Amino acid sequence: MSLFRSCRLPGVLAALLLATAPVHAEKTVHPGQAELVREVARDTGKSPAELNALLSGAQMKQSIIDAMNRPAEAKPWKDYRPIFITPKRLDAGVAFYREHRELIERIAGQYGVAPEYLVAILGVETFYGGNTGSYKVLDALVTLGLYYPPRAKFFREQLKVLLELPADHLGGSLDTLTGSYAGAQGWGQFMPSSIRDFGVDADHDGRIDMHDSLPDILASVANYFAGNGWERGGPVAARAQPDAAPKTLDVPDTKPHWPLEQLEAWGYAPLQAFDPGRMTGLQVLEGGNGPEYWFTFQNFYVITRYNRSPLYALAVHQLAEGIAAGVRSADAVP
Repeated sequence: MSLFRSCRLPGVLAALLLATAPVHAEKTVHPGQAELVREVARDTGKSPAELNALLSGAQMKQSIIDAMNRPAEAKPWKDYRPIFITPKRLDAGVAFYREHRELIERIAGQYGVAPEYLVAILGVETFYGGNTGSYKVLDALVTLGLYYPPRAKFFREQLKVLLELPADHLGGSLDTLTGSYAGAQGWGQFMPSSIRDFGVDADHDGRIDMHDSLPDILASVANYFAGNGWERGGPVAARAQPDAAPKTLDVPDTKPHWPLEQLEAWGYAPLQAFDPGRMTGLQVLEGGNGPEYWFTFQNFYVITRYNRSPLYALAVHQLAEGIAAGVRSADAVP
């Protein structure tokens, strides 16, 4: 018996070693990866091998595609508003504003943006930094840019920009960054092109950090608004009252298309005083008690550069108004 074992042992060991040896799976190559790597390497001089290693380490996630196919903005206003305008979010916004007031107001004044709107953006996007997203940014942008035809053009461009961003524009290494299912990063949920175009190193530490530097975060949001045409001191939105038979309008987007007096002539009365010549738009939303009519101005349009949904812009507006009122009320208490 011992002789039999001594004769068989090398074969048994070999079998065990084969069974326990690590299996090296082939590296993932995503559709369109080779062309993307060529473009980024050509434009930046980065190593194709390193770019391929990054992309091959990313995974296509069906959950990301599923989330993209059911956005909150598909809800009517009566269901969308309660997601963001809640006592908890308002109270947290007031507390956040008061805690960081000096920084918020200094940056807001520098860029000419109302401070409560900077806070409201962070409140709507990430609950003031409390939920910045757990998806890997590379996974999100690879999935949507290379596997999601309805929006592939946009997200492929965002993936390309991400790979081209210098290291001092990011809050960490590319393969560790996390964010939303759409690949947005940090407290303000900036897409890569927004980091490139509007990111600000406000704390002067040599890098733009949308994850851990509140000065960078606030200044970048303010710069985004200013860069898209925010009107200092201008209105955002106001309720309109239609008469019995208002003119039916074809409203193509959120831009201000008509002088306010023209909309009044068509049967839409403002519920507060504005310059009759001020350019405005009109949004009709499905409220809890029937249609809601809203005059929308240049600053409303600017908010929709952040997110194109008018529901999003109105939620930011109403949260900002609530935060400003809450701060005034808190300040009045001895």
